[in-house]
Amino acid sequence: MRWRDLRWAVVLAVTSAAAAFGQTPPPGGERELVVFAAASLRDAFTELASRLEATNPGVRVRFNFAGSQDLRTQLEHGARADVFASADQKHMDGAKAAGLVKADRLLVTNLPVVVVPVSNPAGLKAFADLPRAKRVVIGTPEVPIGSYTLEILDRASRTLGAGFRKDVEARVVSRELNVRQILAKVVLAEADAGFVYRTDAQSAAEKVTQIPIPQEFNVVAVYPIAILEKAPAPKLAEQWMTLVTSPEGQAVLSRFGFTPAASAAAHRP
Repeated sequence: MRWRDLRWAVVLAVTSAAAAFGQTPPPGGERELVVFAAASLRDAFTELASRLEATNPGVRVRFNFAGSQDLRTQLEHGARADVFASADQKHMDGAKAAGLVKADRLLVTNLPVVVVPVSNPAGLKAFADLPRAKRVVIGTPEVPIGSYTLEILDRASRTLGAGFRKDVEARVVSRELNVRQILAKVVLAEADAGFVYRTDAQSAAEKVTQIPIPQEFNVVAVYPIAILEKAPAPKLAEQWMTLVTSPEGQAVLSRFGFTPAASAAAHRP
């Protein structure tokens, strides 16, 4: 057999084998997808990554999970990434204004909640009890959960008294850079209460107790997602976007406590 014929025979065999197992070769030779994502997306995105890798033999998905403000700063300083998923519109708009990302899409929404240790040392039963806590942990004002928290406290003060926000902030012992750091302090009982997302509370359901925030005080956290303008793996980035916004991807995100984009679109600013 001539070399050219042998080469095509090998290519055909590899392609046929991949198809037989429901897999496709990496698109355009791209083998690594880098996703910068808000810390609260960790569990759902990790599962979705395994699905993408299973259908693309040889492809690896690498994540950078952190606070959205930190991710945006890294991108502005030249960090390499293909996709950016933020926990608020503010930081996505900032990245867009800097020319870093293409048009964004609404991925999901989330709801902030208050969590307390299972032991609940402060005996908190309702949101209005927060001033009774001795140690409260929230996010820094720059991180989405921190910004949402301050907005919630302002809204609550209109009903629960002008001093409500001041009373709660007087008990703040730590301001963290991402929501998982807040959750960790509550899980370890280093705080009596903390503001996190519903999805984070669900991920630690056996270690924390969730206290809902009344609807009239709460805000909806929107999660936009976009491909980077200079994505090193644009075809894989498109595959990721297709997966996470597909019915399959939205079902996974929903199972982890997020509200799918189709149901949440009305809440987008």
